[in-house]
Amino acid sequence: MDNPRTVESASTEMIQTKTQETTLLADIKSLIKVGIINSNLITAFTGFWLALYFTGTPFTDQWVTFLLTMLGTALVIAGGCVINNWYDRDIDPIMSRTQTRPTVTGSISLPVIKNMGIALSILGFVVLLFTTWQAALWGAFGWFVYVVLYTMWSKRRYTINTVIGSFSGAVPPLIGWAAVDPGLQLEALILFLIMFIWQTPHFLALAMKKKEEYKAAGIPMLPVVHGFKMTKRQIVVYVACLLPLPIYLASLGPVFLVTAFLLSFGWLALGIAGFFMKNDDKWATWMFVYSLNYMTILFFMMVIVTLPFPF
Repeated sequence: MDNPRTVESASTEMIQTKTQETTLLADIKSLIKVGIINSNLITAFTGFWLALYFTGTPFTDQWVTFLLTMLGTALVIAGGCVINNWYDRDIDPIMSRTQTRPTVTGSISLPVIKNMGIALSILGFVVLLFTTWQAALWGAFGWFVYVVLYTMWSKRRYTINTVIGSFSGAVPPLIGWAAVDPGLQLEALILFLIMFIWQTPHFLALAMKKKEEYKAAGIPMLPVVHGFKMTKRQIVVYVACLLPLPIYLASLGPVFLVTAFLLSFGWLALGIAGFFMKNDDKWATWMFVYSLNYMTILFFMMVIVTLPFPF
C-alpha cells in the first residue's frame, strides 16, 4: 500500500510543475504580445489573399508559401515585441498594464529575454526568405522601424512617436502581398495606407485612457503634452483621411464599398461626437473599441467578398 504522505508529496509536486509551466507560458505570451501578433496576421493574410486574387494564382499552388509567410511574419513580430519589452524594462513597472511582464517580475532573466528577441527576429527573417526576398525585406523594414526608430529613438522623445510606429504596423499586408507578388500593386499600397492611417487614432484613443500612466513614465504621448482637445482633433483628421481610400479598392465590389464607407462614416461621426461629450474617458474607450472592430471587419470583408475566387 502506498504511503499517503508520498502520494500527497507527489501530487503537490505535479501541481507545482503544472503551475510553473502555466506561468512560463503566460510569461512568454506576454513577451511576444500575442494580441499584436494575431491582429497583424489578419492583415498579412489579407495581403496574401488579395495578391492571389489579383494575380489569379490558385491558393493550392501557394499553400507552402502561405504557411511560411504567416510563420515568418509572426516570428519577426514576436522578436520585435520581445526586444521592445526588454528595452522598456525601466518604465514598465510604472504602468499598470505592463507591471506583470517578466521583465518586471524577474521570472525570466533579462539576458535570456534579449537573446530570445534576437533569435526570434533572425529566425523570422530566414523563414520569410524562403518566400521572396522582397517579403523578407519588408519584414526587416517593419522590424527596424518598430525596434529602432520607435522603441529606441522616438517613443521617449517625440509626440509623433505614434506616427513613426505606424509605419511598422502597416507593413504586414505588404509582407503577405510580396510573398506572392514581389512587384506589389496599387491595391497593396492602399492596404498599407489604411493600416498606417488607422493606427494613429487607434493608439491615441488608448493614450487618452492611459494618460496618467504615460505621464508618470515620461512618455510624451500627444494627450500628455498637448491635452485632449488637440488629441481629439488629430484623431478626427486621421479618421477622415480613411474615407476616400476604399474607392481605390472598388474592384472588390459594391458590398465591400458600402461596408467600408459605413464603417468609416460611423467612426468619423463617433469622433466628432467627442467634441460634445463631457466624459473623455468613455469617448476614448468607444473610439478604441470601434477602431478594433473597424480593422477586423474591413479586412475580413476584403476576404469574404473574394471567396468565390477558386482555390
